Amino acid sequence: MKVILLQDVKSLGKKGDTVNVNDGYARNFILPKKLGVEATTKNMNDLKLQKAHEEKQAQEIYDEAVLLKAQIEKAQIKLSVKTGEGGKTFGSVSSKEIAQAAKEQIGLDIDKKKMQLPNPIKTVGTHEVPIKLHPKVTAELKVIVEEA
Repeated sequence: MKVILLQDVKSLGKKGDTVNVNDGYARNFILPKKLGVEATTKNMNDLKLQKAHEEKQAQEIYDEAVLLKAQIEKAQIKLSVKTGEGGKTFGSVSSKEIAQAAKEQIGLDIDKKKMQLPNPIKTVGTHEVPIKLHPKVTAELKVIVEEA
């Protein structure tokens, strides 16, 4: 019996796969537990439509991320930090402060968890902060740290 899986089933397949299983296994395990449905023409068409819809949504999310990347890479953020001798800063600039400054200065609400800042910024100057907007899209935000 051919079955379309509605959930991942260990040692059988992933969600959306069409697999061939024994009739008893399908009747007694997969169908009662709603792990899958019989692969009729109607169900196959529903699966195709659902996959097309998911692909369309994923493409829309990707397109939004590309547009946001363009906005972020045009912008600059300026932060003032107290400094001592030799341009050393007292404290550091963290991703939380950068996210707050981005909201105030350019009006973009950027999640601080998406900023891939390896270490807090501890020097005066211009820094590029990578922001992961999508698995395929990473933007570079220019952050200018000045003496207060």
